[in-house]
Amino acid sequence: MGDQANQTINGSLVEDDGTHLKTRQRRARRTYGDQKPAAVNNEQIAELLPMVPKIVQRVVTYLRPPLSREDLISAGTVGLVKAARDYDPAHQAEFKTYAYIRIRGAILDELRKWSFVPANVDKQIKRALQISMEIAEQTGTAPSDEELAQRLDISVDELYDIYESARAKHFISMDDSGEQMPALSSLLPATEASSPDEHIEQSELVDKLAEAIQQLEQRQRRIILLYYQQQLTMKQIAEIFEITEPRVSQIHAGALFNLAVKLGQWKDGR
Repeated sequence: MGDQANQTINGSLVEDDGTHLKTRQRRARRTYGDQKPAAVNNEQIAELLPMVPKIVQRVVTYLRPPLSREDLISAGTVGLVKAARDYDPAHQAEFKTYAYIRIRGAILDELRKWSFVPANVDKQIKRALQISMEIAEQTGTAPSDEELAQRLDISVDELYDIYESARAKHFISMDDSGEQMPALSSLLPATEASSPDEHIEQSELVDKLAEAIQQLEQRQRRIILLYYQQQLTMKQIAEIFEITEPRVSQIHAGALFNLAVKLGQWKDGR
């Protein structure tokens, strides 16, 4: 996405004079009022509505036309209402935690629904992943950007474009903004384990993810930890590293790509 588009989106993200929030509150109450009685009341829904735009703000990097900020806020609001409808205090965590997961999931689902890359770019992503996994299997470590670009016979800048497209299409991720969420759970699948075997597999995935992050090159690892653990924005990270914000975005996308390679190896038993 071009810088101009990012600036426009970022500009709109900080604009919320309360009118839209009140409108969403009324819609949520109206929608929830049509549902059967549950453990969550209208006031509890209204209290958590401000969390929706905050979650949307964290995925600005992944916005692509035709989606807008309001599209994602609407999707998140629907997720909140559904969370209130489905919440069972006897079997689920605190409602705020449960609602966060459902809001995040609804926003990611909306992004995935509209994610689109041209067929030729999709082919490039798959080829880059395949070659990366082959190199990692042979050497035990993910290839450098320069090495992978050379193998793909493209420039490093073109490889960064592939990383960005891959992140938008396959590696949509969000950080966790609440203290009750695991620090790195945003990089894990949002599905809930439903059997003991799946619980074990998910626990193993958490361990493998932590291991894969430690194996990233130093700058990628620091950016991942600053973004997901410390909750810093890409602009703040850029100031720490004294580089541009678009460059931080490129490194972040490359880090997610390398994590996908490592986790892909693990899932394939390599």
